[in-house]
Amino acid sequence: MLCPSGRFPPAQRIRKRAEYQDIQRSARRVSTPCFVLLVYARAGSDGARLGIVASRKVGNAVARNRAKRLVREAFRTKRELFDADIDVIVIVKRAPAELGLADVVLEWEKASASIRGRSADARSDRERRAARQALP
Repeated sequence: MLCPSGRFPPAQRIRKRAEYQDIQRSARRVSTPCFVLLVYARAGSDGARLGIVASRKVGNAVARNRAKRLVREAFRTKRELFDADIDVIVIVKRAPAELGLADVVLEWEKASASIRGRSADARSDRERRAARQALP
């Protein structure tokens, strides 16, 4: 059984609405049975950051908050899946009511090859964005 691994400091969170919108507009998607992971490469490399979206379609407030807690803990537990220059937004597709932390981690581990590939694609997107901004 996986145990909680500490705090989730603000530096590891995506907190501003504008950041969410930028990431959702141009991120690479990885789909799993319960989640959609949006992978976005940013300029800084001070650690991967996480944002979570759980709409009312997921369920009531209790179900949404449980899903968010599971996602946060899975992110803390499997930090090695995400490189230091990556922002990840996890969209909860359906309530993982019967899922535990180990199930969420296993789902992400199965998608790890896709996550790595999308991270590389996101880095090339970042380079293209930087080149476009450098043009006069």
